[in-house]
Formats: sequence, C-alpha cells, structure tokens
Amino acid sequence: MDQLSFGGPPPSGPSGRSAAPLDDVDRAILRELQADGRLSMRALAERVSVSRSNAYTRVERLVGEGVIAGFTARVDPVRAGLGTAAYVLVNIEQDSWRKVSAQLREVPFIEHLAFVGGDVDLVMLVRTPDNASLRDVVLSRIHAVEGVRSTRTWLIFDENPATSRPA
Repeated sequence: MDQLSFGGPPPSGPSGRSAAPLDDVDRAILRELQADGRLSMRALAERVSVSRSNAYTRVERLVGEGVIAGFTARVDPVRAGLGTAAYVLVNIEQDSWRKVSAQLREVPFIEHLAFVGGDVDLVMLVRTPDNASLRDVVLSRIHAVEGVRSTRTWLIFDENPATSRPA
C-alpha cells in the first residue's frame, strides 16, 4: 500500500521532503532575515517579540532543518558590472537532463537555472556585462552543450528586484 494515500509520513529525501511546520514567529523570523540577514540576535528578537535565546534557538533550528539554506548578500547586478539580463528558455533532448544540467551549471553568467514543465524544459536567468557577452553565452556556450536542442532569449528591459515577502 502507498503510505501517502493513507496519511502516512511523507517519504524522506529531497524529492519527497515535506515542508517543516512553521509557526507565526518562525515566519516572522524568516521575513526579518530575508530583509536583513545581518540582524543581530538581539535586534531580531525585538522585531519578532521573543527573547534573544528563543530567537537564537529558532534560527539554529531553522538552519539545522534546512529551512534557512544560508546567508547571502543581495548584489545590485548593474553596479556589479552585469547590466544586461535575459531569460533564456531552453529545449533539450529528454533523456539528457542530468548531463545538460551539470554542464550548464558550469557556464559563466547563468545566475539561476530551473527545470520547468510546459513548452520549454529549462528557464535560466543570465546576467552579462553587455549584449555581446550575452550573445557569446547563448550561442557559443549554451548551444555547445550536448543535448541542447534550441533556445529562446527574452531580454529584460527593467526589473523590480524581489523584496522581503511573507514566508
């Protein structure tokens, strides 16, 4: 019998992992850390109305459970010299996704890569210094990957960077 259809525990592992149960305080902590990952525990505790030790314990638990996957800096791509951005949609040979994925992760300037369902197989966010570099990435690097059948490139004219969103 299939455990899932009878209310059993979810399977373990990355592909079947169930979301960790989060309460309102956990979600508030995540919102605050997404807005400013450099908050001190004292400031975080004050903002979410818990003790410093409670905030520390919760953050450690969220890190330990993989809910918080790491702490990073938000970089302005234009000021970092990456003023050209595009979404590149890729169709691949269906039996080659593992190999294609591994090779594309090595291509410079690909900021995000996602396998999707629908008319295309992959959607990638590519940021380069200029249009000539974008052309080189798409035509010379991405198309050189064995298993890539075709691409479509959507140039990004303007962006509204993601800000802190409710968890």
